[in-house]
Amino acid sequence: MLKSSSTLTNAELIDLWLHGKSANTVDGYRRYAERFFAHTNKPASDCTLTDIQLWVMTLHCSDNSKRVAVGAIKSLFSFAKQLGVVSANLGIMVKSPKAKNRLAERILTQEEVQLLINSTNTPRDRAIIRLFYFAGLRVSELCGLKWRDLKVRGDGGQITVFGKGDKTRTMLVGAGMWQEINSLKGDAKHDDPVFVSAKGGHLCRSMVFHIVKKAATRAGIEGNVSPH
Repeated sequence: MLKSSSTLTNAELIDLWLHGKSANTVDGYRRYAERFFAHTNKPASDCTLTDIQLWVMTLHCSDNSKRVAVGAIKSLFSFAKQLGVVSANLGIMVKSPKAKNRLAERILTQEEVQLLINSTNTPRDRAIIRLFYFAGLRVSELCGLKWRDLKVRGDGGQITVFGKGDKTRTMLVGAGMWQEINSLKGDAKHDDPVFVSAKGGHLCRSMVFHIVKKAATRAGIEGNVSPH
C-alpha cells in the first residue's frame, strides 16, 4: 500500500527526491538535507522560510559550497511541493550566494598544456591528459570508460561516454590519439576499464586529480591546475 505524502518521514522524502540522480549528486545532496533536518528537528511539512534562512546562516564554508548547499535545499522543497508534502515552495524565496567565477584562473595556455603532457610519467597518464585537452572529457566520463565505448572510425576513432545529466556524448579522436589510447589495451577484455588503477579497476576521481597535479608540479606550472 502506498504511503500518503502527508505521512512521509524526512528520510523517506529524501530517498524519493534523490531517486535516479547520479552517485555524486546523491552523496552531496543527502548530506545537506540530513544536516538541514537535524538543525530544524522538524518534519518537512512544518518547516518555515525562517528555518531555511537560519540554517543558511549556520553554513561556515566557501561561497561555492554554500551555493551548492542552498541549491540542494531549494531542490528538496521544490520536490516536496510537487509531491504535496508542503503547501508552498519555500525554497523559491531563498537566494543562493553568487559563486565567484574562477574559471579564468584555471585556463592553461597551449604551451602549458604541452608542458603538462610532457611531464607525465607513464603512457596511461599522458593519454589521460591528452584526452582531457583534445576530447574535452569530464573526469567522471574518463574514469568510467570501458573498451566497449571505443570504436574505430576511419584512421582514428570515436569515444562514447555517458555523463552529466544522464546524457550520451560521442567524441571523435584523430589517428595519433587513437593509437595512443589503444596502445594501453594489451589483453584487456571488452568490458574492462580503459584507464586502470593499481588495483586493477577503474581509476577514481581523486587519482585523476592527483595525476594532473603531479604533472603540473613537475612542469613547474603554478596555480590551481585541475582536470576541469
